[in-house]
Amino acid sequence: MKVFSILTETDARVLERGSTVVLAPGGHITPLAQDTLRERRITVVGTVADADLSRLAPVVDVRRVAVGGDHTAVALKDRIRDTLRQRGLAVSDVGTDGPDAVDYPDIAARVARQVARGEADAGIVIDGAGIGSAIAANKIAGIRAAMCTTRTLARYAREHNGANVLSLGATLVSPDEALAIVDTFLATATTEPRYLRRIAKIQGLERTP
Repeated sequence: MKVFSILTETDARVLERGSTVVLAPGGHITPLAQDTLRERRITVVGTVADADLSRLAPVVDVRRVAVGGDHTAVALKDRIRDTLRQRGLAVSDVGTDGPDAVDYPDIAARVARQVARGEADAGIVIDGAGIGSAIAANKIAGIRAAMCTTRTLARYAREHNGANVLSLGATLVSPDEALAIVDTFLATATTEPRYLRRIAKIQGLERTP
């Protein structure tokens, strides 16, 4: 992957359409280059020193969890909350608590913001299918939310992708399956440098046009 300290419009014109390039720390993209990069769908990611990679890993020893679900997920959300509290975890329940319809993006954002601010070590969001809540949570900077329907997906989401928010579909998994997925998600660590470097590139996408 090409690394640039200054990326000009001339550089952008000769790059392969749809490719990815790296902007060095302190690097600069000219205004004309930004327009051309956008037009040619070229992704620019920043570099992160290896010494800083460990901070990208989700918390290993999870003690605080934020949970939230929409009106389709109250029973499952309550079951997960109560189970985690029985195990000694501090659980922040952001709702909802009744059958009246609520919008899943609002709930997902509350959970995601707690994780992004460091108020929770991990987050769990739940709606009917889990897809919308994952999309909404991922709009919050610093959040990597993954919708998982199996323990294998939960392990990959955590180990390979550094997910810090788990999204569940209340209509897709049973309560017992959901708890098994939660257990795997919270117990899996992200440690390998190759995975952390890729997570750094994901984070870099938040800062590019």
